[in-house]
Amino acid sequence: MSSSRNISEREQLDLFRALPGDLAPRDAQDLMAYPFFSLAKSKRLAPINFKAGSIVIRVEAVPEHGMATIWDADVLIWAASQIVEARDAGLRPSRLMGTTPYEILNFIGRGVSLRDYDRLKAALDRLQSTTIATSIRQPTERRMHRFSWINEWKERADSRGRPLGIELIIPDWFYAAVLDDALVLTIDRAYFDLTGGLERWLYRLVRKHGGRQEYGWSFDFIHLHAKSGSLSPLKHFAYDLRDIVRRQPLPGYRLVIEHPPGGAERLSFAPTDLDPFIRAPRRRHANTRPGDKL
Repeated sequence: MSSSRNISEREQLDLFRALPGDLAPRDAQDLMAYPFFSLAKSKRLAPINFKAGSIVIRVEAVPEHGMATIWDADVLIWAASQIVEARDAGLRPSRLMGTTPYEILNFIGRGVSLRDYDRLKAALDRLQSTTIATSIRQPTERRMHRFSWINEWKERADSRGRPLGIELIIPDWFYAAVLDDALVLTIDRAYFDLTGGLERWLYRLVRKHGGRQEYGWSFDFIHLHAKSGSLSPLKHFAYDLRDIVRRQPLPGYRLVIEHPPGGAERLSFAPTDLDPFIRAPRRRHANTRPGDKL
């Protein structure tokens, strides 16, 4: 037998140890634009099936852990932030990352109690057991990339059993997206303070599509419902959207509900702190329905 036959993925990767300090939070645009996570705090087993043009996404969960949630995705934001920071500093990042639960929890604004540590481990289990198949960044719609958010993770300890931290391996699909400048955005740290799954998802969508455009962007409610992957009926989804607009919880953006004559109810959003040197070339006409095909 070949001695190299049983070489594990871990042995082929260099370990990247997490950088200290208060790093800027970065998010992968693909994860911001499409339905990849459960928005509910209760266990979700029903798969997500999404198709728009050439984009196909299927997300599946296992009964033991349930689907990875949008709160679990904070771990991926931590990973993306580490990788971008290391690359920009001239360091060599890797898909094999070493860190401590404290570092992750502190970065994503969580507590560091035993209960918080247990919740982080449960999140890692969901990220590892949730499977995704998507045509995003594939040559044709028929070619699908299949992966889990975390290939594997493990706790490390010394010879006396004292904890030394954790190691995790992120998938190629996510790693390639994070290394591409055009596919990563900096997000507001206040994002981690958002408590609702729908408002967290909405912030990421708004940040992705609204960006810093002076006159913002808009989607109709039906399109938003499809992009969310939510199991909530459209009627309830719309009610929750209106409540978010009433509360205005999204950092850096102003939300408005529009009722075009003879058209569907729409959510419009624009940045509240636009850089004065950034100017859109002209106001978008309401009839262009920007973003509906995205």
